[in-house]
Amino acid sequence: MDFSFGTVIGIVASLLTSFSYVPQIRKMWRRKSVGDVSNITIFQMSLGCLLWLTYGIFRTDFIIIGSNVAAIFTLVAAVVLYYRYRVKE
Repeated sequence: MDFSFGTVIGIVASLLTSFSYVPQIRKMWRRKSVGDVSNITIFQMSLGCLLWLTYGIFRTDFIIIGSNVAAIFTLVAAVVLYYRYRVKE
């Protein structure tokens, strides 16, 4: 892999966006509450990541593929917590 300046920027950007939902997941986990979480936002983020993943596969761009796979796993954790704690509220 070519580690040019642009590639490094892409890797850093993908890490930041892939794990951007982690603070929200942490908040849901600690409070055991999802009252302030929008399921529409989780759906939009998930759909966007799936589309970006598809785009990355078509381009065979491993940065796009890897970052969106990581983001999807993060969002799956958010969905699990959302439905786990939504029932209790």
